[in-house]
Amino acid sequence: MTYQDFLETAANTGLASAVKTAVSAWKNGTTYKTAVDADSYDRHKNITLATISAMKAEMGKRLYGNAGNDAKSEISSNFFHRLNTQRCNYLLGNGLSFPEKEISGRFGAKFDTAVKDIAYKALIHGICFGYWSDKLYCFEVTEFAPLWDEETGALMAGVRFWQIAPNKPTYYVLYEADGYTKFVDKDGVMRLTDDKHGYIQVVSKTEIDGEMIVGEQNYSALPIIPMWGSKLHQSTLIGLRSAIDAYDIVNSGFADDLNEMQEIFWILQNYGGMNQDDLTKFFRRLKWFKVAEMDTSDSGTITPYKQEVPYQSRQIFLDNIRKQMYEGFGALDVHQLSAGSTNDHIDAAYQPLDEEADDLEFQVIEFVQQLGALLGIDEDKCTPQFKRNRISNQSEQVAMIVQEAAWLDEETIIKKLPNITPDEIDDIMARKAAETIDRGFGGGGE
Repeated sequence: MTYQDFLETAANTGLASAVKTAVSAWKNGTTYKTAVDADSYDRHKNITLATISAMKAEMGKRLYGNAGNDAKSEISSNFFHRLNTQRCNYLLGNGLSFPEKEISGRFGAKFDTAVKDIAYKALIHGICFGYWSDKLYCFEVTEFAPLWDEETGALMAGVRFWQIAPNKPTYYVLYEADGYTKFVDKDGVMRLTDDKHGYIQVVSKTEIDGEMIVGEQNYSALPIIPMWGSKLHQSTLIGLRSAIDAYDIVNSGFADDLNEMQEIFWILQNYGGMNQDDLTKFFRRLKWFKVAEMDTSDSGTITPYKQEVPYQSRQIFLDNIRKQMYEGFGALDVHQLSAGSTNDHIDAAYQPLDEEADDLEFQVIEFVQQLGALLGIDEDKCTPQFKRNRISNQSEQVAMIVQEAAWLDEETIIKKLPNITPDEIDDIMARKAAETIDRGFGGGGE
């Protein structure tokens, strides 16, 4: 539903009905459904694997009764959370810095954490929204239905919705440029609970009455800003899901084969009179006790055979899928590096991650600049700067610094040393400055 559709629906059926319709339309859309699936994979739950396992269990039960109702292995990998965490933390793990330090104060103490949360959700959902109300809040697409302008594509309004339990009311907040309005849906009845309020409270302070709210104001635009996860404007689950599913299905099937395999299995001859229950009983005894009683008086024979589960082909497949996921996602696979890797090799391994982080960096910069414009901060002052952490061959790095030491001053040498933190640098330089002053006073007294 677009913003124009919302206005038309509100004019025809009322504002409360239009709010509920907007949320219903959003929840039926691809973006919302993909985000719900992405949350499951992010929580280490492979819903495709769970569906296949349930289907196999149902099929086995229909074919073999209770004998086919064995539980199937569901080994869900953690690739989705791991890869997205790596990209997000690589860019935002050290927070944001600005050309002027006072700008950080304008955004608040927990601004870095909020931006990181929004960026992570933007990666796994495709888009996330930041709501500004004295500080920054994260609105996920699983709880916020945006209303876009048909002509400009700008975010004109949106509805936040939540329900703590299926038997509890659903709450809605409609956010528009000129304020927000609250609704509740209880027992299927949608009603207004609070009239429209401005986003900024005007407070008057007197010695007699203290602080009093005397009015309300709004920002120059809607205080909700979208952040995309990449220039593709789609969830990272798209494309990665099929590889994760293939890995988990093969890995789980491998575990089932190992669990169900009999290293020694038996061929029964001249026992055609055994019914399904007899065969099931025989199999169960072999599986649990490794022995079963059989009557061989009527020329019946029991012949043992040895079997082995194919291992190498599956392991090669799993290794290849894992490698493809890291390469396709542009992630750093530390297993491809050795303890003796040179910095050139390490830099080459980081190149794909740098390229993907650059894409996310542009999205974060645009988000912060839009937020700065909302707060009246010049764009050049609120353009964030980033510091990315890398592993490196520190011995090689120190050796290079030693070679260059003749052309560098003492402070530069200390700042370039990889094992010294910025706080330690400040302490070292302060002590050296104090020692210089002491020597100066000592020299003057002689």
